[in-house]
Amino acid sequence: MKIEKIARKNILNIASYVPGKSIEEVQKEYGPKRWVKLASNENVLGPSPKAIRAIQKELSKIHFYPEGPCSLLRQAIAQQFSLPEERIVISNGADNLILMIGCAFVNEGDEVIMADPTFTVYTNVTQIMGGKVIPIRLKEFTHDLRGMLERVTRKTKLIFICNPNNPTGTTVNRKIFEDFLSALPERVIVILDEAYGEFVEDSSSPRGLDYIGKKQLILLRTFSKVYGLAGLRIGYALGREDLIHCLYQVRDPFPVHRLAQVAAVAALQDKRHAEKTIRMVSEGRRFLYQELKRIGLAYVPSQANFIFIDFHRDSEEVFRALLSEGIIIRPGKTWGFPTFARVTIGTLEENRRFIRALDKIYRR
Repeated sequence: MKIEKIARKNILNIASYVPGKSIEEVQKEYGPKRWVKLASNENVLGPSPKAIRAIQKELSKIHFYPEGPCSLLRQAIAQQFSLPEERIVISNGADNLILMIGCAFVNEGDEVIMADPTFTVYTNVTQIMGGKVIPIRLKEFTHDLRGMLERVTRKTKLIFICNPNNPTGTTVNRKIFEDFLSALPERVIVILDEAYGEFVEDSSSPRGLDYIGKKQLILLRTFSKVYGLAGLRIGYALGREDLIHCLYQVRDPFPVHRLAQVAAVAALQDKRHAEKTIRMVSEGRRFLYQELKRIGLAYVPSQANFIFIDFHRDSEEVFRALLSEGIIIRPGKTWGFPTFARVTIGTLEENRRFIRALDKIYRR
């Protein structure tokens, strides 16, 4: 029997998520080098030493199932944000939380509004659930909230807002966002994805925590970025109790393993490491802006730990040239910007290596 007759409707036509190239992948073609990976917006400083120690201490217990509700971590997050634990759900990365949101709220034929381009997992989850993606093109590289509002219909179920947006690093304006929320029908749920929220410096950007008790809004956060725990896959959602209850209805029994839970608790307690990461990103942004201007390259001013750069030529060519220099970036063709690439902000030395490589490329 043909697979089309037995597979879930719609899944065979989904464009699978393609992550940035890993060091292991590029080594197969280019051999061992002192690689600099600036492709996946990871924390190049790594996790807090306290998180590493917590993992080491927990290793002897990995033959036991993890604590399903993640009570200790929920308590730590609740204390951090002065929220009741009933407004928090934890899962194995923000990606899985997005899938849970789809399972909990999206029915066949429901419309889901999102920016174009933005994080592609929103599209994938909508299609898996049989929903209809309503893409709204960015305006000056930023979410067009007014344009999104105009596309709301009786079929609209969710609106995803990635703030800062991936891949552009831009944020929406607080006043425009609040007007947008006020005009939305009560039945429409806003998913505010703040995976990069800790890096935001613009005081005019909305802060999701200010809205979760007042509106049909679910706030997504992750331990992958500022806390450097991307390899452990751990994220959390905050929202009204009724919305969070729906997510618990579709949650796996043991979604977060023991090592991730204890590492995340320890990471939250190490505020100095988080501050060091944020400071490194802020200083790296300023350095890269200055050097990109010197070279003559345009970029989108970012509020995240990456920069969306216009190389004024096919970014796949720049990507391959940088690989020969031991540097991995993320070309923009996947987002419909073939001359752009997304570049993670690294350490000062990594940023300097990237700029030296660009100087070499643009002198050719």
